[in-house]
Amino acid sequence: MADEHPKGTWWIWSIFWLLLIVTAAEVALGIWQPDLMMKNFFLGMKLLNWTFIIMTLAKAYYIVTVFMHVKYESRPLKLALTLPMVILIPYLTFILLVEGGYLHSVLS
Repeated sequence: MADEHPKGTWWIWSIFWLLLIVTAAEVALGIWQPDLMMKNFFLGMKLLNWTFIIMTLAKAYYIVTVFMHVKYESRPLKLALTLPMVILIPYLTFILLVEGGYLHSVLS
């Protein structure tokens, strides 16, 4: 028989509901597309896009730490798993946005 987690199962359900709410908010913003977030730019990108990126990174963090059990590992292993996500994803996003903007300016 498997050992029971000391906190029971409520913690996994709380993370599930949190991820569900964040996903529902992303879908709602994608459908609604508020004018405030579509017309205002920050660092050359719409606020709505920044909102999606931040919400997606937050969901990825919770999925990795809770469902992949990284939360209970040693600090060096946590850093080895999370630093590439923290460094590589923003870097690749930056490269994609810069090159995409360049291509758009050349074709226009």
